[in-house]
Parts: sequence; C-alpha cells; structure tokens
Amino acid sequence: MDEKELIQQVIQHSNHQAFGILVDRYSKMVITTCMGFIGNYHDAEDIAQDVFVELYESLPEFRSESKLSTWIYRIAVNKSLNFLRRKKKETFLHTIVGDKRKGKAEQTLDGIVGNQYSDVNIEYKEQHKLLRDAMSKLPENQRIALVLSTYHELSYKEIAEVMDTSVSSVESLLFRAKNNLRKIMVKSKS
Repeated sequence: MDEKELIQQVIQHSNHQAFGILVDRYSKMVITTCMGFIGNYHDAEDIAQDVFVELYESLPEFRSESKLSTWIYRIAVNKSLNFLRRKKKETFLHTIVGDKRKGKAEQTLDGIVGNQYSDVNIEYKEQHKLLRDAMSKLPENQRIALVLSTYHELSYKEIAEVMDTSVSSVESLLFRAKNNLRKIMVKSKS
C-alpha cells in the first residue's frame, strides 16, 4: 500500500494495521529527530509515542499539500521543544524549592556509543557533551535548522517546509548557527 492509501485507510476506516505501517516507516526518523534535541534515548522514545498519538488524532486534518514526512518532522520538533521547555521550568522550580535530588541517570547519545572506557571513547564523549551543551545555547530557530540539517541531512527546501519559512531564511539560520556554535565552542575551551 502506498502512503495515500494508508492515510485513507486510517481516516476512513480507523484501520490500526495501516497506521502501524506508518508508524513502522517513520518511527526511526521521529526518534532520531527527538534525540537531536533531547539527547536522551528514553525520553526521545516517549516523545515519539506522543508524536504518533498526535499524528493519529490529527491525520484527518492532513491536506497532502506537503509530504507526510514533513508534517511528522514538524510535530516531532514541536513536541521536543515543548519537552525541553517543560524540563527547563521543572529544573528552575527544583532549584528554587531547594530540591537537590538527582534525576534519573542521563542516558545520552554518549551512553549509546558504548561502555568501553578507552581514552579515545572518553575523549569522544567529552567532545560530544561539549557540542551538545553548545548547541543547547543556540537560539531555538538556529538549533532546529542545525539539527534538521546535520542529524537528518534535510535539504534547505525541506527544512524550510518543516519550519514554515523561506529557503533564504534557512540559509541564514544555518550560517548564523554555525558561526555561533564556533564562538561558543572556542569560549568553552578557553
């Protein structure tokens, strides 16, 4: 079944099997997108479930003017950013209230690399953490454009569709994001 037929099956007949096929096709993309923002695999999986719940509920509103993947990217980006905003608020509240408890041990991309303790692996993890910290300091639109370009290798046109902006704006965002990232990385090393 092609994508349009699957969408029609879900909309007209509430066909869960057809929706399952859509989930199978896009789950890796959604989790990878969420990981690009969140950095924690388990949280990315949870957000991916929210993305697919929203997709199922709002699929009747899909007008096929853009690709389904573009629409799913947009949902995944928005859910990831909302998660980060909530987490930032919770962290702020915990510091005000004085809650010094540690949260779950973070299982970031660094942890997925492996449990070997070689010098090379440790250095890679440190560099990756510096990069992730630097990316978190970028303005939101620059970070979104950079994640979609770097992690997902989307074209400028596809990024423009996901972000609902022009191709020239995407070019500008990526240029500024890379410059800002360099400045942040240089500053953090000094």
